[in-house]
Amino acid sequence: MKNKRRWRYLGSFALLATVTVGVITADYLRFLHGPMRVNADSPRTFVIEPGTSVQGIANELAREGLFDRPLYFRLIARATGAATRIQAGEYAIQPGSTPYRLLQKIVAGEVKQYRITLIEGWTVAEMLDAIWAHDAIEPTLEGESPDSIMERLGHPDLHYEGRFFPDSYQFPRGTRDIDLLQRSFARMQHVLEEEWQAREEGLPIDTPAEALTLASIIERETGVPEERARIAGVFVERLERGMRLQTDPTVIYGLGEEYQGDIRYRHLREDTPYNTYTRAGLPPTPIALSSREAIHAALHPDRRGDLYFVSTGDGRHVFSETLEQHNQAVIEYQLDGNADRLRGR
Repeated sequence: MKNKRRWRYLGSFALLATVTVGVITADYLRFLHGPMRVNADSPRTFVIEPGTSVQGIANELAREGLFDRPLYFRLIARATGAATRIQAGEYAIQPGSTPYRLLQKIVAGEVKQYRITLIEGWTVAEMLDAIWAHDAIEPTLEGESPDSIMERLGHPDLHYEGRFFPDSYQFPRGTRDIDLLQRSFARMQHVLEEEWQAREEGLPIDTPAEALTLASIIERETGVPEERARIAGVFVERLERGMRLQTDPTVIYGLGEEYQGDIRYRHLREDTPYNTYTRAGLPPTPIALSSREAIHAALHPDRRGDLYFVSTGDGRHVFSETLEQHNQAVIEYQLDGNADRLRGR
């Protein structure tokens, strides 16, 4: 009888232990693969400082109400070896995220990414203002001149304008401005080299730097993609014939802070290194950031014999082969009742 009772107790204990283990295991799995407490309309971010232990991470996540059972988080981290591979950074926790997926992100270093878009046609000054205004970028160059920045980038021999590629860049919080600029500079070098190697033969453009300068003018002259190559054709024709480019964006760039939003006849006569009404050839440097498309247009111009173009007021242009045709277009689209403003390109 005693043996039977003992076996009955043992059987009951085994059953209880099995049920308990089963309940704990189910709870454990439910914790690992169940969604964390993140509202659909308010994703959360979680910052792991360097040196933070997995216990500290688990406790902080629990304190923030993202889950219960921090012990479970610690157990899976230690069981999988993740506890020794934690990577510091800022992590996005989206609705539907599970503790197990979050642990995978932390081990892989899938930190939250921010974005900045550098716009074609911007000057370097405008680009730097945008970079320094971004709260996720660490400003280490703020207050330095563009020339000093180029020296810090290791290119003191290059003028800064137009040397950065306009694009959208992703980065984690704390990225330094100099690192972002280095990426943009390297990207421009790569794109410019690719386009230069594939250029048309026989162009009046002798170096990649000249191509970049012409591309920046094209970028500032039109926002209509299909016009870029034709505008390039006008400038290439003028360069070949020894005509001055006579393009307003270069004049505006040369005026600097003197330009207040309205270009006047006196500005066209005010000589600066960038005034293509008073000086022949290309200006000494680019005047803006250039897209790949503008660089491609500069090196693959659409040449139809056009020597002039005038804005129609809606972002597009009318092209002309002769000055007479051009003057008629200016009268139609630009003349403002003041004959002195009539000017040929």
